[in-house]
Amino acid sequence: MPVADTGGQGQPGTDKATRREGIPLGRIAGIPVFLAYSWFIIAAFTVIAYGPVLQTNNPRLGITAFFVAFAYALLLLVSVLAHELAHALTAKLFHWPTEKIVLNLWGGHTQFQSFTASPGRSVLVAMAGPAANFVLAGAGWLLLMYGELGGVADILANIFVWANLLIGIFNVLPGLPLDGGRLVESAVWKATGSQDKGTIAAGWAGRIIVIALALWFIILPLLSGARPDISFTLITALVGSFLWMGASAAIQQARMRGRLYLVDAAALAEPAVGLPETATVADFLASTTAGTTSDGKPAVVLCDRDGRPVGIVDAGAAATVPAALAAATPLSAVSYALAAGAYVPEWSKGQELVQYLAQLEGQEYAVVNGEGAVTGLLRQSAVLSAITGKDRTERQNQGQNR
Repeated sequence: MPVADTGGQGQPGTDKATRREGIPLGRIAGIPVFLAYSWFIIAAFTVIAYGPVLQTNNPRLGITAFFVAFAYALLLLVSVLAHELAHALTAKLFHWPTEKIVLNLWGGHTQFQSFTASPGRSVLVAMAGPAANFVLAGAGWLLLMYGELGGVADILANIFVWANLLIGIFNVLPGLPLDGGRLVESAVWKATGSQDKGTIAAGWAGRIIVIALALWFIILPLLSGARPDISFTLITALVGSFLWMGASAAIQQARMRGRLYLVDAAALAEPAVGLPETATVADFLASTTAGTTSDGKPAVVLCDRDGRPVGIVDAGAAATVPAALAAATPLSAVSYALAAGAYVPEWSKGQELVQYLAQLEGQEYAVVNGEGAVTGLLRQSAVLSAITGKDRTERQNQGQNR
């Protein structure tokens, strides 16, 4: 399954974040597990599609066939959970912190916090998932061979074996977002020394797998004159679209990672000066006139009594204050607040800077030097431009075209 924060109790937005993830199923080995609401779609589809088949093949089941089909959906859920747990528990061996496991429409995913990976460890964590499914399939086969099963138990045991075999085999296909894609990624990574090149190669391998699946299961049968099975064709199309989107996302993320070196707080920030919260509009006008650069007047950041940046002056609003009132008008009256903690050292750069900014609200961040003095103002748009290679105007035009 594709490997890809719930806050602590009492933090704002925690309950909302939890509800967005789905239904909390508790923790396993300290790892939060969520059942996404989308899972009920695949459960309903399984009951609707597989129930009549069971009823036809086993007339004695009657309406019970639909309950057996739902049990099939639950067995799939257990199989996917085992798969994701294998990822998470193997990652724990390398001290990779796991944020959560989410079981959803497409199976599930394990989300990790930041960690330092290597080609070998990446492969081990990825392959642990399919390995768990092969172990479960083997256990089910032993139960079928040596257990005295019959009726519904025999049906479900067979389903369990085949489900785990299919999940395991499917996930070792060599292309992202499948686990087998990590083999391709790691091989290229090891050969070139670049994880980004490995990810791009594995993403393209994933796209090739989608094309191969479409050719084998949809196009060739149609060309041969076979009558397509609507349910099977629909499933193939849905899975193919999911894989294509995952592969494309992996390629895009790798390209963005390759530009992270351009994210540099000092280089991307525009000039700025700091003034105390007690300053007036007159102080602001004096500071910006004295600090005028070739690019224009610097931004002005308000700092509290401890020197922490807390707001940004709205130059347009300050300009509307009559000259006679400038000395009596507090600068805070023509300012807007910075998000809590929205300031970074001027030497911040790369992935660590991006990860920190992603945790903050707002779109502007003060930049401070080693003494804590404000030297610049970093805008989210500048960071995004550095990562994507697109300037702000181009992104706005794309948004309008959509």
